[in-house]
Amino acid sequence: MRFRQVGLWGAAVALAGGVVVAGGTSPAAAATSQPCDIYASNGTACVAAHSTTRALFAAYNGPLYQVRRSSDGATTSINTLAAGGFADSAAQDSFCAGTACTITEIFDQTSRHNNLTIGPAGGAGGADVGANATALPVMAGGHKVYGVFVSPGTGYRNDATSGVATGSQSQGTYMVSSATHVNSGCCFDYGNAETNNRDNGNGHMGAAYFGKLCWFGGVVAGQCVGSGPWVMADLENGLFAGANGTNTNNTGNTSTFVTAMVKMNSTTYAIKDANANSGGLKTDYNGPLPTTSGYTPLHLEGAIILGVGGDNSNSSAGDFFEGVMTAGFPTDAAESAVQANITSVGYAFPSGTGATGPIVAGVNGSSCVDNNNASATPGNKVQMWTCDGNTGAQNWTVASNGTLQIDGGCLDITNASSANGTLIEWWTCNGGANQQWQAVNGQLVNPASGKCLDDPASNTTNGTQLILWTCNGGSNQQWHLP
Repeated sequence: MRFRQVGLWGAAVALAGGVVVAGGTSPAAAATSQPCDIYASNGTACVAAHSTTRALFAAYNGPLYQVRRSSDGATTSINTLAAGGFADSAAQDSFCAGTACTITEIFDQTSRHNNLTIGPAGGAGGADVGANATALPVMAGGHKVYGVFVSPGTGYRNDATSGVATGSQSQGTYMVSSATHVNSGCCFDYGNAETNNRDNGNGHMGAAYFGKLCWFGGVVAGQCVGSGPWVMADLENGLFAGANGTNTNNTGNTSTFVTAMVKMNSTTYAIKDANANSGGLKTDYNGPLPTTSGYTPLHLEGAIILGVGGDNSNSSAGDFFEGVMTAGFPTDAAESAVQANITSVGYAFPSGTGATGPIVAGVNGSSCVDNNNASATPGNKVQMWTCDGNTGAQNWTVASNGTLQIDGGCLDITNASSANGTLIEWWTCNGGANQQWQAVNGQLVNPASGKCLDDPASNTTNGTQLILWTCNGGSNQQWHLP
């Protein structure tokens, strides 16, 4: 039987963008104008507004999302701290202490109640699972809050919405994501999709996509410039970088936090992206809809998806912090004002020296790097295990000397071997090169060997021991540090 220790994950002072911030120290003051206020004042009201981090209306003071804990199946809603303010993450930390929690519902902040729940099976994927509620801690406005960590198989949907564009009606969409957690699976979308969870043909979707999937003709020679990730429009049966799919002006965005915007009407669509922490929007494309049959005009159906494709293709990875959908084609001025509002939030990952928390698997956001039985025994295996809030086994500290520490010991490569398949273990910290790790593009790389921490064969079964393997960019080598 696996020994368990439980306890609260202590709030840690974190380095965010070079500035030391402490969760919960900033006042929860009400905002004067938030994204949906800006859109409304420009004649394109929000018909859906989803965020686990903050209110998207200055007057909103209600639930942002619901979590369910695995220990007893109980649920609770996580509210804003104040009208127009940020999420009350302390309420989640208290409710989920010592157990795993899943995000089961993301509430729509508009009066239309277009809430998102865990998605059902579709034409291209089985039923989805909810995101690990503690996998994506982030700082926003000086507060520790949580985003939605989408790993393959995770997704949310609402097939019976109110006010969302249908047919060739105009709409706008934006989401805030991150280039630190992406893949080339289909499809990390937020926006308009089919109501029957099937691929109903060209033009039946209108969603913003962010990721590394290049659909038309490959990289550089065809659709995509650079290595991505890119903001694109998912219009069904294609991720369009602009025009008829290929667009060399869409060069991708590798910012830590990314604003992704897509809008469309009966004849036109536009794609914009930006660093969500600073600067203005870049227009990647603004012109006619694709000329291929079915796209002009569009045949929007009005469902809302998050983290999956219209037919529930659910092999994508991504981070979601906030997003809205509008009725009508937003003005450039409104979008610029929304981008300025987003940058004022100051999104930052609470990472850096001294950060403590779970190391979450990119291949499955419900699995964590775990020191078996929280044992301080040299040679103890380091394994995959369901993220369960066990601080003794899963709360790793990112130390200033490049080690990952827990229970007074370090994440260690057995016998300092550089061979593929070498087992990863717990060992007393000794300053050896086999205990050094660097975070590179979501991977944990051992500099001495140049190889990566690897979940063998993407096996997330509890007890699977981690290994060292040649870095290959696979989702089984992606890790989200505390």
